[in-house]
Amino acid sequence: MMSSTARPVRIGVQIAPQHAPYERIRDSAAEVEDAGADIIFNWDHFFPLSGDRDGLHFESWTMLAALAEQTNRVEIGALVNCNSYRNANLQADMARTIDHISAKGTGIGRFIFGTGSGWFERDYLEYGYEFNTAGSRLDSLAQALPVIEERWARLHPPPTRDIPVLIGGGGEKKTLRIVARHADIWHSFSDVPTLEHKLGVLAKRCEEAGRDISEIEISTEVRERTFEEADDLLDRGATLFTLGISGPSYDLARVRDWLAWRDSKNAGDTAR
Repeated sequence: MMSSTARPVRIGVQIAPQHAPYERIRDSAAEVEDAGADIIFNWDHFFPLSGDRDGLHFESWTMLAALAEQTNRVEIGALVNCNSYRNANLQADMARTIDHISAKGTGIGRFIFGTGSGWFERDYLEYGYEFNTAGSRLDSLAQALPVIEERWARLHPPPTRDIPVLIGGGGEKKTLRIVARHADIWHSFSDVPTLEHKLGVLAKRCEEAGRDISEIEISTEVRERTFEEADDLLDRGATLFTLGISGPSYDLARVRDWLAWRDSKNAGDTAR
């Protein structure tokens, strides 16, 4: 298990692109960046995941390009991209392009390539993708990632940095093997006992892949967790905590509370 003090605590905010006009999403992203969040995520779906399932909704990647131009400091990405929806080489080129768009003023991009195998059947059926099985979708992700990494090495110009790869999911037979081979960030929804177990499995997968688990940032969802629960997850190795906000209102009150928690933890680490 990695030490919780190996990395600073970071807060991501997933702005669900649903139930609000784009102008409200754009303004909320500006507020989230001004508040001090480390990362802004959206998600890669074509329909709302809660509330009115036929409500307002916008596409992920085009929005990320706009956010890359709009923002100045915060990192951006999808939590997570669906590998099934786009050719692997195209994904690499889109990621590289957003990386460059986000590099304004510094020359270093702020894009995080968050990806996963996909799960929302309605997306597949209504947009004409083959849903197949969970196992086949994971196999496709495993096949796509080396292609994406190879394309990044061949693009001209190349990405401005080694684009961080975030992989979501906790399956022990396939997903954590993919994480060990390709991820800079592993994202899950684990409670404390589950996280402890999964980190043990991930450590073994990293050893098999010739990596140290300390190279991977451990990410989890805030959801309805208390600060005390987050403290326990932090003690077990999680350092990136993401909370979701959704339209139509995008209430930032909890965002500010969690940013204060982050700052207190990072100040405590500095004091030690």
